[in-house]
Amino acid sequence: MYTRADSLRGGQTPLRTCYDLNYYHLDVRLDPAKRFISGSNIFRFTATRDFNRLQFDLFANLQVDKVQYKGKDVPFVREANAVFVTFPKAIAQGRRDEFTVYYSGNPIVAKKAPWDGGMVFTQDAAGKPWVATACQGTGASIWWPTKDQQADEVDSMLISVSVPTGLKDISNGRLRRTTRLKGGYTRFDWAVTNPINNYDVALNVGNFQHFSDSYAGEKGPLTLDYWVLPENLIKAKIQFAANVKPMLKSMEHWFGPYPFYQDGYKLVDAPHLGMEHQSAVAYGNKYENGYLGKDRSNTGWGLKWDFIIIHESGHEWFGNSITSKDIADMWVHEAFTTYSEALFVENQFGKPAGQEYLHGQRRNIQNDGPIIGPYGVNKEGSGDMYDKGSNLLNMLRTILNDDAKWRQLLRGLSGTFYHQTVTGQQVIDYFNRESGRDFTKIFDQYLRHRSLPILEIRFEDGKTLARWVANIDKFDMPVRMRLRGGEYQFVTLTTKFAPIKEMAGATKENLEVDTFNYYIGVLVD
Repeated sequence: MYTRADSLRGGQTPLRTCYDLNYYHLDVRLDPAKRFISGSNIFRFTATRDFNRLQFDLFANLQVDKVQYKGKDVPFVREANAVFVTFPKAIAQGRRDEFTVYYSGNPIVAKKAPWDGGMVFTQDAAGKPWVATACQGTGASIWWPTKDQQADEVDSMLISVSVPTGLKDISNGRLRRTTRLKGGYTRFDWAVTNPINNYDVALNVGNFQHFSDSYAGEKGPLTLDYWVLPENLIKAKIQFAANVKPMLKSMEHWFGPYPFYQDGYKLVDAPHLGMEHQSAVAYGNKYENGYLGKDRSNTGWGLKWDFIIIHESGHEWFGNSITSKDIADMWVHEAFTTYSEALFVENQFGKPAGQEYLHGQRRNIQNDGPIIGPYGVNKEGSGDMYDKGSNLLNMLRTILNDDAKWRQLLRGLSGTFYHQTVTGQQVIDYFNRESGRDFTKIFDQYLRHRSLPILEIRFEDGKTLARWVANIDKFDMPVRMRLRGGEYQFVTLTTKFAPIKEMAGATKENLEVDTFNYYIGVLVD
């Protein structure tokens, strides 16, 4: 089913794990008219063992012009989109070293960004070039040489982009300098001082105009910088003012301080819907509330705020600060970020509104496959990682039945794995450990299986019997029930029929199961 190319792209092979990335300097020149990119990337690393051969990645349609080590060319060979470099002698474990890759070519043009990877070449209203990158999933090596997997992030990075004079490049981090070059080009140097994942590294080229603000956050003043096309300036000032600070207030309340104060927060006009590019969030929601003017929840709450600003910014916490080592665990990014939408609604309009919005997210769930994908082959699981994942988290909150502790868990998660790459199992272990409850079977049912657990209820001889029908052996999720008009009570069931003592006097007519907060199936016999 999967090829060697899939394993080279997605696997943690010895030729990747032999070196730990410390720093990149990506230095590229873009010719928008020819859709041509050229330049270099410095790989600075620490050897994790003795080695003389390693792998980096660059899509085969782009040419590796040369690889240099200590000022001399070194040999390399290509296989699919992987490049293997051989050094003249072994690099010893613990040694800090570097090599430079020079490359050029016409990168793949995205057909439908941001859902497929590549570069977007278009024009603004005045006919000036407008170019952006969007490469999540497909991989950053679609446009620049890198170790293209999520487990290893550089500690910092310099991004230098040269574009025709009159255009600007907006990338991640803070603008260090602007330099006029010969030949009608200008270079923009952007310094990223926090760890960054390679799919987050962004190039945004256009005739941008700039305005700024600041937010009094938990770690002090946070700079807010906005780069938009001239035709969008008035709309942007209105839309960003209405959404950004309320978003930051909600996210910091639930998840802790914005993770990249040193690099600031930016929104950048993009010729696609949007992407969570770290400290330079791509925005393309047409300055409308909702998701391109629509409410994904169909509750009305989703039309009161700009979906792309809230969702893509939520990824600063989940996806950018906390990053899954393998995209098979992308639920860590998407479940929490989709859940952050409901928490934003709760923060703005009250808990009942947030719960209604979250319940409305279920209309998007397909139950078409496991949320966790296959490991080591660069393959995500089901798209249900978004809305089903969000509802899974809400069920954990419901079972915990302590909102203060739940908020503590979320903020603790951000602190525990701050600026780290993680496995999904580490996140599950965290919730089990810090909550004092074992949620493993619940996570396994909802993440590893497509089907919902079914609560089967029977009425026999004046007794109410119930059990779970689930894929997980001995599944025992506590569920809320009540007699109509009464208070909900938690009932713990197993996969074997047993009397529900808490629901004495129940009938088919008066027994109610909390299917508003629980995403389950119910079968009454």
